[in-house]
Amino acid sequence: MEFNIEKQENYTLIQVLAEKLDTNVAPSLKSELVLISGKGEKNIILDLSKVKYCDSSGLSAILVANRLCKNANGSFVLTGLNDAVDRLITISQLDTVLNIAYSNGEAEDIIQVEEENRKSKKKNK
Repeated sequence: MEFNIEKQENYTLIQVLAEKLDTNVAPSLKSELVLISGKGEKNIILDLSKVKYCDSSGLSAILVANRLCKNANGSFVLTGLNDAVDRLITISQLDTVLNIAYSNGEAEDIIQVEEENRKSKKKNK
């Protein structure tokens, strides 16, 4: 299995177990993301701590996750980036678009804060 998926109270945690997020793994990750989103999940944490290499198809899967969460008025957080993957995300300037956390705990905090912000915006309308 290429992923470990855990449904939590406020989000779904997807841990990529493969060392390479490339053309062999990215299509099935996209499928999983679409399925999870289709079940009504709007907050996703993608843990890449085991991933040592990512190519353009991996970046595409990450962007699909980000778009699905945004479209569902939710949050997407990327966590566990190693130096090579972090560099790739910075070079492609996705660090300005994505929520990036340095631990799963920090990722949970980001989701919680964004959920509270969405709730308070609804109240103020």
